[in-house]
Amino acid sequence: CTLPGPDPSLSHTDVLPDVPEDIFPMVLTSATQELFECRADEDVTQNNPYKLLKKDDILHDMKARAAVSDFHPVKQTVLNYPGEELLLVFDRDFKYGQSFYLVLTEEAKQRILQPPVSTDEEEPEEESEQYVCRTPEPQQPWVSLGSELEIEEESVKDTRERLKYLVSRVRKKFGAPVNFTDRNALESKEGYIECTSYQDRNFRLIQMERNSATQAVLNLKSSATQTQRFVFTSFLLNIAIQQNKIMDVFFDDWQALSEGDIAFGGKADTYLKEYQSFTDLQFSKDKSISCIKWHPTISGVIAVSVTEKMSFEERINGSTKLLLNPPLILFWSFSDPINPQLRLECPDDVLSFDFCPSDPNIIIGGCMNGQIVLWDVTAHAQRLHGKRSGERRTTSAYPGSFVKDKENEIPVLLYCAVSSIENGHKAPVTDVQWLPENFEISITGVPVENQNQICVQVVTCAPDCCVMFWDIRAPRPAAHSQAERKQKMEEKQLENPRGIPNTFKYLDLSWKPLIKVYESVAVFVNETYKQYKSVKTTDRPEGKVEYALLRVPSEKQLKPLEDISTMFCVGTEDGELVYTSWKLGKDDDSGRLLSGKPSRCFIVHDSLVNTVKRSPFFKDIILTVGGWNFAVWKESVMNGPIILSPCSQKRCMVGCWSLSNPGMFFIGKEDGNIEVWDLLEKTHEPSHIQNISTASITCMKPWIISSKQHFLAVSDDFGTLHILQIPWTLRNPSSSESSVNKYFEKEVTRLMFFDKRKETMAKQKTATEAEEQKKKTLSEKTEEESLAEYESYLTLEKDILKEMGVSLQEEDKPSNEV
Repeated sequence: CTLPGPDPSLSHTDVLPDVPEDIFPMVLTSATQELFECRADEDVTQNNPYKLLKKDDILHDMKARAAVSDFHPVKQTVLNYPGEELLLVFDRDFKYGQSFYLVLTEEAKQRILQPPVSTDEEEPEEESEQYVCRTPEPQQPWVSLGSELEIEEESVKDTRERLKYLVSRVRKKFGAPVNFTDRNALESKEGYIECTSYQDRNFRLIQMERNSATQAVLNLKSSATQTQRFVFTSFLLNIAIQQNKIMDVFFDDWQALSEGDIAFGGKADTYLKEYQSFTDLQFSKDKSISCIKWHPTISGVIAVSVTEKMSFEERINGSTKLLLNPPLILFWSFSDPINPQLRLECPDDVLSFDFCPSDPNIIIGGCMNGQIVLWDVTAHAQRLHGKRSGERRTTSAYPGSFVKDKENEIPVLLYCAVSSIENGHKAPVTDVQWLPENFEISITGVPVENQNQICVQVVTCAPDCCVMFWDIRAPRPAAHSQAERKQKMEEKQLENPRGIPNTFKYLDLSWKPLIKVYESVAVFVNETYKQYKSVKTTDRPEGKVEYALLRVPSEKQLKPLEDISTMFCVGTEDGELVYTSWKLGKDDDSGRLLSGKPSRCFIVHDSLVNTVKRSPFFKDIILTVGGWNFAVWKESVMNGPIILSPCSQKRCMVGCWSLSNPGMFFIGKEDGNIEVWDLLEKTHEPSHIQNISTASITCMKPWIISSKQHFLAVSDDFGTLHILQIPWTLRNPSSSESSVNKYFEKEVTRLMFFDKRKETMAKQKTATEAEEQKKKTLSEKTEEESLAEYESYLTLEKDILKEMGVSLQEEDKPSNEV
């Protein structure tokens, strides 16, 4: 068949007679170029001037824009074109008078895309035609199986802009003659430049794939034996019974083999995988998380306190804004990572809070203004458990209308009691902790038995040089019966328009500390005291506890407990660790109860101590973190830290012990990294370092949900809470508690040896100085005796000369008489 030629009505050859009949020069507007992606010098260039346009797209453009379309002059030609794509060529040199020209036939398109190769000499006829290798055209459409990704990876591409060099001469040397001579390059420093190879840490080549082959051949071995068969049925049965008793036949050897490879130099998975993250654009964005606490009884529920990142001056200037947006404690659940489950409203930013161990619905918190706050979340316990009442959404009578579901709103709970500012701390409360339920503290600081068998006392600390003990029970009444107290409580419950729980209404704005322990240093972080001997406790009272009916008993009615240690550790703002007792003593002069002097005080940190944590496995091992280092202490050996880390480049913000590995702890840094330290593996550097956030790490709290789910909650200065899943390698202890305990004992022995050696060297130094002083005294004494002897000699000489009648002239007199 013959292909149709150009439209005979076109007259473009009248203007340019050199234009072929199968080419139509044309001008494309910028809109048309953008529509067909043939922008000049962008989509089509001088090196790549070709663009294939689909026939359907051109017809659609002519139909949409009619005569305004740039392809309207070739409408009939396009309609008669047999192919599916037309060739458009970018004519940068205006060879045919316009910037573009359209190829109107298939022959011209093939001629332009595949131009004939010109040869200078004709090939001889005798030679056979050379075979041209051409890629066969596929019979079926191409289906991607991923090979193009491998080709993309193997292809060489520019990853950066190409370097440009400019070589110039001094202006005064323009046009000057150039003389080239030979000279030795070693004669001057500028004669050559040595480019030695070095390892660039910014770039690292990773071998993605490696092909290798191996072949194993079995060794053939032939052997033969001959035995005589004897039957010993009872003997074989005894052996089988012994083997079953010695060896576990159900033990999985393959799994144990893989675990052994991981423990001994295999490819151990030490990466902390992010299990979930929590953040709220309204309540926690651009704020800092100051404290993290896992719910002690509800699995998958965690609470955080958020604070404003403001200085003291900014807080004063923005006090109105802070009053309108009160600080909050947010409760998050794994079942809903988007919305908080509960919000606790606070009078001021809360730096630390804690759940009551005996009643998790009671929460204590310490504020920045020095106040102590109490919440009761009993009414929202079902919501935290995930059992929400009334989850059915209400429907409106009118279709398309929206009704706000109050049941699904995030509830806000106000605090039920707060201490007065006058009776609280004079500085921000940095730590709050509950006393154990098996004992309490009297007004003199003596541990006594707890008859209620529930946690009723709290200890707080702040940088105002004070540690306070608080009792949540009401003081002893003056003369009110129990019926009158119940009637008074019912009257108070009626006057509660905002639905605030009346659990601790009797403490609101009248709560005072039980005792105050004053120290000579600024307290920053307090560590919970631990009892070293178990105390027998009776059964805890069942049902809801009526705290309003509890009273502080008299000290005479309680039995003192001698096996409870009153010593505790305190970190300070100056980097000190203070070891002291909370027991008060009477002053001989005034008779007042005063706190004693600290037993020990060490300065090992160059900044404030932000963490003081006891090991969950060894109650006398303490971890302190502050400034640019951390230290490990043993309470029975208070001569100094048994382990002291070197100063790091980034500050240590927080630390915590592992709950499953006795020799492991985690350190959070200000650059967003988490360091994993395993004392039995390395002591000079961390075993693993992983970046969690670009902001500073503020808090860390580990928790164990099951034997296969160990989590580490980490918060940053952006207000984001990261839940990291601890891998098997880190949660499974590589050694037993006895091995870690032996390591600590060796460190204690090393510390004692160092102290003894230090004392010995001090004694030797003192003895050396005393001996030198003695020698100096003897030398001075010898000089005085020599001088006295010389004086007596002169006197004797003078007497002898006088007896002989010889008179001494003035120049002959001794030097001491002139």
